[in-house]
Amino acid sequence: MTKAVSKKKTIIVFILTILFGYVLFIIPDIFFGVTKINGGKIGMNLLWMALFQFLSITALLYASLKILKKDFSYIGFKFENIKKDILLGLAFGALWTILQFLLIIPNTGGVNRPDIDGMLGMYDGSLIGTLSFIALGVVGGGITEELFNRGYFINVFKDVFKNQKMGLWFSAILSIVIFSLGHMPVTLIDWFDILIPTIAYTLLFLTTKRLTASITAHGMYNMTAIILTNCFYFN
Repeated sequence: MTKAVSKKKTIIVFILTILFGYVLFIIPDIFFGVTKINGGKIGMNLLWMALFQFLSITALLYASLKILKKDFSYIGFKFENIKKDILLGLAFGALWTILQFLLIIPNTGGVNRPDIDGMLGMYDGSLIGTLSFIALGVVGGGITEELFNRGYFINVFKDVFKNQKMGLWFSAILSIVIFSLGHMPVTLIDWFDILIPTIAYTLLFLTTKRLTASITAHGMYNMTAIILTNCFYFN
């Protein structure tokens, strides 16, 4: 019989994993942003950023879960009812894309918005560059961020609480706050743009108890946002 991991050990491993994970997320961003190799955060470099984030974070989570005597299925990476989960994810991703690009973005500055301006600086005008940007949004964002910020953060942190239900909701709320702060929102529009989808991704995860729907929603929105920004605003 496997001996349960103590709450003390769980919280220590959890804190170290989260701290180290955020370092891994920002390393490629800082590296390409500072060195400006091959133009910096642009073109194929975006693909290397995505691969680094995915490989390093999944390796970190594997090691952390192994120490905690758990596996990826424990944090919701499983595929029961996958068709239903994908449809749920696609529905939210499509709805949020429509709201953003037909209503919110055009009425809050359009091309002059800081986030749109920042994205425009990451296009190089080539098909490979655009596909690399999509890889960063889907692999680095949709998949890796959901594994780390939703699945791992919520399901592992709740284990340190005596009341698991209370722990689950506290962990979920804290994950929303920390994930949103990680995107460094400044204005009310910034907060709105990050909080609404983050809450939705979290609710998808909590209601299905799986990551499939939230990964689909997150990845789809990131992909369509990259494509539509390229179509509407990139000259």
